[in-house]
Amino acid sequence: MTNELPNPSAPLCIGTRGSPLALAQAHETRARLMAAFDLPDTAFKIVVIKTTGDDRTLIDADRPLKEIGNKGLFTKEIEEAMLDGSIDIAVHSMKDMPVEQPEGLLLDTYLPREDVRDAFVSVDFAALADLPEGAVVGTSSLRRRAQLLARRPDLTVVEFRGNVQTRLRKLHDGVAAATFLAMAGLNRLGMDDVPCSAIGVEDMLPAVAQGAIGIERRADDRRARDMLAAIHDAQTGQRLAAERAFLAALDGSCETPIGALAELNGDKLRLRGEILRPDGTACYRDAAEGVIAEGPEIGRAMAARLLAQAGPDFFSV
Repeated sequence: MTNELPNPSAPLCIGTRGSPLALAQAHETRARLMAAFDLPDTAFKIVVIKTTGDDRTLIDADRPLKEIGNKGLFTKEIEEAMLDGSIDIAVHSMKDMPVEQPEGLLLDTYLPREDVRDAFVSVDFAALADLPEGAVVGTSSLRRRAQLLARRPDLTVVEFRGNVQTRLRKLHDGVAAATFLAMAGLNRLGMDDVPCSAIGVEDMLPAVAQGAIGIERRADDRRARDMLAAIHDAQTGQRLAAERAFLAALDGSCETPIGALAELNGDKLRLRGEILRPDGTACYRDAAEGVIAEGPEIGRAMAARLLAQAGPDFFSV
């Protein structure tokens, strides 16, 4: 493979969104590939691609994601660039990824997973329990909204989007008393100064694949396949296989409040999952354990059990 490695005159092109977090994830991917193959940074080219989800007129309007285009709005343009050969690989936040890839693309490389927990962020309050009755909380996540209202139906939840800096500005401007971010994003950006506290997974089960970075490639690109194999984290892949099978069986989307977390202990995998009504008035939870290789089947079986408990009209109510 040595003669197939990228070089400054023929770099490996890494596609990414242009947000600070997306760029940090692309740089991490590049650094891992540089270390694995003893290559200079000039052997890689980071290509920023604007997606529908990066359109400021949509983001600043605080419209619900389901009105704009759901998860594909963060990936469509990047995947099109990979299919037409403009980029070689694409770096994604896995919680943004649909469970199905376009024909000709594969998503089978994952970097070591970061902190999976959600962060409670507020300039005035230290924790969720400190919020006074009727306080306004901002979030664009249907999962977080439903989980929050299930615990604190007295709170008022408003649509709240934008990058970390935008959300903090909104908090300082008094638009909301608190919001939520992912601990993984704060850690990757080194934002130790953000006023936040981590929420235990027992209190707020994270989104499927939260904290994980995935790298997508063309199915017929042998060089990308071989290079990415060198930085793939098998345990993250095993955990996500269970979580994403659970999501796929639920036909999950941005319109569906779903939480899931798979954890490994020796040769065993434990999966927790939950589905909620958007208003938080109903929540069904389950947990199961089995051998790691059975992770996807554990996820599918759990989804079937929860759907049976909730009934066929659960998500339409």
